[in-house]
Amino acid sequence: MTRLCDASMWVPTRVICAMLVLVPVTARGQESKNPFDVEAREYLGTPQSEAAVRRGLEFLASRQQPDGHWNSGGYNADAAISGLCTLAFLSAGEQPGRGKYGALLDRAVDYLADSVQRNGLVARGGSAGPPMYGHGFATLALCEFYGMSKRSDLKAKIEAAIHLIVASQNEEGGWRYQPTSTDADISVTAVQVLALRAAHNAGIQVPAETVRRAVGYIKKCANNPDGGFSYQIPSRGSGPARTGAACTCLALTGEKSSPEYRNGIRYLVEHPIDNYEWAYRQHYFYALYYCTQAFYQEGGQAWKSWFTNIRERLIRSQRADGSWQDAPGEEYATAMAILTLQVPAGLLPIYQK
Repeated sequence: MTRLCDASMWVPTRVICAMLVLVPVTARGQESKNPFDVEAREYLGTPQSEAAVRRGLEFLASRQQPDGHWNSGGYNADAAISGLCTLAFLSAGEQPGRGKYGALLDRAVDYLADSVQRNGLVARGGSAGPPMYGHGFATLALCEFYGMSKRSDLKAKIEAAIHLIVASQNEEGGWRYQPTSTDADISVTAVQVLALRAAHNAGIQVPAETVRRAVGYIKKCANNPDGGFSYQIPSRGSGPARTGAACTCLALTGEKSSPEYRNGIRYLVEHPIDNYEWAYRQHYFYALYYCTQAFYQEGGQAWKSWFTNIRERLIRSQRADGSWQDAPGEEYATAMAILTLQVPAGLLPIYQK
């Protein structure tokens, strides 16, 4: 990679310690009197949601394998599952090498780092999921961890993982299941954009042209009259999961004023989960994960209405052992639920405005 992504391609990220607790002195869940205190006005967490996160982390900790990875359902040693579980702990403010889960995080990151192959792909032989899905989420986790720890041994491996993303971008400007795919879809593309953004946040070089082409692909998927995004450019048909993913990526790449982003947010507002639950159920936790990020980036009443509803849904659906359940397994669902509840806390740089 020869060119550092220029700043115009990304929304500025606040240069802060990712471990700082970004909440006001006033009680959590209450609005701050300071109109400039964005985190206070948009946090919207409650003692109940925070307790749910703690129970979820305890469940995930009990399911970590000795070598640091997680399984979920039929996904054994899958890079995406382990990446998401690692991100769940980081999103809750847990620190590498410190505190209750410090050793757990070190094992998890060692496992992901050891999974980086010579060509840069983050994967193990037993992985059941599409390689580029796993690669994207695992790279995102490594970048977020590296940004917090600056562990020197990780940099070369992250650079190799980012280089694979750059090299495997196809002619459409997106990505698909395999590094050698000639077509693309918005779901695999979205996670590569998140990984690229996380790398940029952590000081890793990302070519500007890669980001521009990815944004172009995402915009071309906005091909429906209702404002929603399609799974692929040739296809038609809006869905909340893919629209949430697209809007999240457009927000993170400085495209919030674009008609594609504005129409996508309008689609999500006009298709609330209470009225269109069938549309969310196909990829339930995936949809919650991305739609929550999209609404947080949007802010305002749309954010408040969405998150307060989702927060209570997740609190109610948590099981007695601290887990959530959905395909492809309870470890996956629990990690995604925690990540969704922790979006407004802003402890992950990728969640920040």
